[in-house]
Amino acid sequence: MTAQTIVLVEDDPTLRMLTARLLQENGYAVRTAATAPEMWIALEGVAVDMIVLDLMLPGTNGIDLCRQIRRTSDIPIIFISARGSDEDRVLGLELGADDYLAKPFNTRELIARIRAVLRRGPMSDTDGGGGRKSEIRFDGWIVSLSRRELRSPTGAIVDLTGAEFDLLGTFIDQPQRVIGRERLIELSRTRVGDSSDRSIDVLVSRLRRKLTAAGGKPPIVTVRGVGYMFNAPVSRA
Repeated sequence: MTAQTIVLVEDDPTLRMLTARLLQENGYAVRTAATAPEMWIALEGVAVDMIVLDLMLPGTNGIDLCRQIRRTSDIPIIFISARGSDEDRVLGLELGADDYLAKPFNTRELIARIRAVLRRGPMSDTDGGGGRKSEIRFDGWIVSLSRRELRSPTGAIVDLTGAEFDLLGTFIDQPQRVIGRERLIELSRTRVGDSSDRSIDVLVSRLRRKLTAAGGKPPIVTVRGVGYMFNAPVSRA
């Protein structure tokens, strides 16, 4: 089995070396970079599964890099930063990051976050024995679990980050049911920065915005004081 490849962008040489070693010890292939130009070089010529990106970099910072990456790619991104306030975490999620981990971080937690973001688990397989099927439909939309792909009623593919797709999968697994914010974080396998209401609200807002931009009214409704509900009939093929 080919090791998954992670590009680690960290300007602190000691932390970069220690983190790279940690990732390698846990079975990942690692490419390292200290600056934005080095990151673009590290991304060339190889299929990269994730970017672990320091927020504060010399020159082009992690925020601007994330914006640039998201213009053309939905590769999973985990921010790591000494700035761990709610505002910074929410900003990272709004930019399209899949997770945000404050420094100093526990090494086991970093690996757990990486595995959670990379994990595809029950969202990826067909099942001939009465389990989850590979294609789900709602209001003209088509979700392909095997390809992790969302098509709009017009047939256009809607680009979703891993966290957004996992959240959509959680909603379509429990249609017409009110789900609290904490339960949403628990059910969607990707951790959303932390367990705060603001973090899950940002992720829901991102998903709604993409569904709206692709046409139609998003079926995710807010239940004030409780959480959210996927208010659309779901069929499986």
